[in-house]
Amino acid sequence: MTSGSIKRNLISFAIPIFFGNLLQQLYQTIDSLVVGNFVSKEALAAISSISSLTMLLTGLFQGIFIGAGVVISRSFGEGKKDAVEKAVHTTVAIALISSLFLTIFGYHLAPVILSWMKTPPDVFVDAETYIRIIFAGISTLILYNTASGILQAVGDSKNPLKFLAVSAFLNVVLDLLFVLKFNLGVAGVAYATIIAQAVSVFLSFRLLLTTKDLVRVDIRKIKIHRHFAAETLRLGIPSGVQNSVTSFANVILQYSINQFGASAIAGNGAFMRIQGFAFIPITAFALALTTFTSQNLGAAEYDRVRQGARFGIIFAMLMAEAIGLVMYFGAASLVSFFSRDPEVIFYGVQKARTSSLFLFALALSHAMAGLYRGAGKSVVPMLVMLTVWCVFRIIFIQVGLALYYDIRVVFSAYPVTWSISSIIFIIYYFTVDWMGQKSHERTAA
Repeated sequence: MTSGSIKRNLISFAIPIFFGNLLQQLYQTIDSLVVGNFVSKEALAAISSISSLTMLLTGLFQGIFIGAGVVISRSFGEGKKDAVEKAVHTTVAIALISSLFLTIFGYHLAPVILSWMKTPPDVFVDAETYIRIIFAGISTLILYNTASGILQAVGDSKNPLKFLAVSAFLNVVLDLLFVLKFNLGVAGVAYATIIAQAVSVFLSFRLLLTTKDLVRVDIRKIKIHRHFAAETLRLGIPSGVQNSVTSFANVILQYSINQFGASAIAGNGAFMRIQGFAFIPITAFALALTTFTSQNLGAAEYDRVRQGARFGIIFAMLMAEAIGLVMYFGAASLVSFFSRDPEVIFYGVQKARTSSLFLFALALSHAMAGLYRGAGKSVVPMLVMLTVWCVFRIIFIQVGLALYYDIRVVFSAYPVTWSISSIIFIIYYFTVDWMGQKSHERTAA
């Protein structure tokens, strides 16, 4: 990442992540397709209603692992082998502790939050069943993301893709087997997800335990190294808080959508699965920018960081908007894959018409947030998204629904807040020494 063509480095790193995210999105989309077509509209609404809840409970820990990736990347860029080893083993230790905590906490708390969200009675039982199974096996998700993050932090985005491909294929097979053969409904889809993720964990850690690279994991060395844990938490907690508060805002949004009934929940959920495909290039380039920025700032390559930032942000925006245009004009056909119910399609199309054309703003915000995290400025995207994507979004919806009770008010909260955060990030980019270049030059002088 610190030498050679910037465009080639970013694209070659982002492409495996892109396909990995594509597989993960297909993973989730297949779940919805199987449930929507072979179980019921209510079952589709059930698994659609809990994605923001799952992210609320896991977001903090996923953010911490972003911080771990930055620490590993920077140590790798600086050529500090001992630091990389300690950072890797600290990350695995944190993952094991997080898995235990989330399994217990999520399993018992999720149904309480479903009640608080006023999940409709015809959806509640399936939603509770699904969420309990997912949290019983949440360690598989955390440990795969941990292993994947460690490998990606040193530039290996290909192996995580291979492991995810195996897992995604297995998930599809198990979905169909458990739902069509054994009639397990949403429980079958949840079991399929956990089993498939467990396979990806096995493959990932088998590599980490046997590789000869710097990131090799030795079970005897897994422990918390204070310095690296502190640095991981310093960089990761802001990202985790951002994930959690954004997800909390989305839970509030889901609460508002739930008031419009099962068809609205299913229609919104179906569209969100489709929108997830636009999020794929966004996530890929955001993570690529984080790793690229971390390694190059570790090597004091400031010009490369600027050039990489411009290319990565623009490329992510163009790809996301291209997908957005397809979604805008093809919304009815796309939503109908999940359900043929006219009401479900109606709400899905409304969602598409409201937000699809603004996906460039979502891409810009996430790409710049990835850039700032790589520069060690993870507090910045946390504060922006806490203020705009959480506080302002909630106020916008509550005031908007009080003035005009229409689900389009809830849908429009997304493009409005994406646009505001993008403007703030752009201003910050051009007015603040976010790379720390001036401080480095003064120290060198």
